[in-house]
Amino acid sequence: HSSVVTEFILLGFPVVWEMDVLFFIVFLIIYVLTVSGNVTIISVTLADRRLHSPMYFFLCNLSFLDIMAATAIVPKMMKDFISLEKTVSVPGCISQCYFYFFFGTTEVILLAVMSLDRYVAICIPLRYSAIMNTQMSLQLALVSWAGGFFSVLSPVIIVSWLPFCGPNVIDHFFCDIEPLIKLSCADTHVLELVKFTQSTVVLLCSLLFTILSYLSIIITILHIPSSSVWKKAFSTCASHITVASIFYGSAIFMYIVPNKEFSFSLKKAVTLQTAVFTHLLNPFIYTLRNQQVRDALRDTAS
Repeated sequence: HSSVVTEFILLGFPVVWEMDVLFFIVFLIIYVLTVSGNVTIISVTLADRRLHSPMYFFLCNLSFLDIMAATAIVPKMMKDFISLEKTVSVPGCISQCYFYFFFGTTEVILLAVMSLDRYVAICIPLRYSAIMNTQMSLQLALVSWAGGFFSVLSPVIIVSWLPFCGPNVIDHFFCDIEPLIKLSCADTHVLELVKFTQSTVVLLCSLLFTILSYLSIIITILHIPSSSVWKKAFSTCASHITVASIFYGSAIFMYIVPNKEFSFSLKKAVTLQTAVFTHLLNPFIYTLRNQQVRDALRDTAS
């Protein structure tokens, strides 16, 4: 399609210049902390032999995804805070949209994989090393990445074929798929249905799988008489439950709940939390709650 529009204008957060500078500084700090926190987790896991297990292999994947998902959004957002031209080319916009959803969807599937790992570790501990061997861990990680890659590919390819005839203003701080589809001058009902069905299936299947894994884990733990085993089992799961709750909660709110009831400003705020803050929180949640990671960090530092 030859489209009239060659670039989009991202409104971001319409505030005074001084606030833009403040936002730039805040998001620079958040981005640096996100990257350094997640790089630390990856480095410590690779360096410490005690952490060479499937759980930490998946955690490394999660940390890498956090870095990539934040990088897909935050640097461009920071550039827009301090530049007068808040524009992005049409291919650039579609690329950002693709990478953000690719990393996000991979993370959703990976969270379900991590809950499976905890299920095997707690419910069938004697067979854990046989089931979750290196080959199985690699295959599950590959499934997460491939699932993210292919599930996002078709809607974004369709978006790239859409004609854009103007207006070209996106009321958002990045190229989210929803406002992008709205700007097209073609009939997008089928595409919106495809997008909604896909995000619903991926999110709800992953969420359901995670909930069932944790219900089985809780039932198993309640049958264990020893309180120290209870404590250990819950502490290994607590960080994953925390991350999963934040992630699923905001993703379902943004992409499944009907939008009519909420103001777009509220959706923007929730998107900001998912796109920026969740990736910052993950390394801290995992390190602060996890004794093994804390010990490994202490040994690496000393």
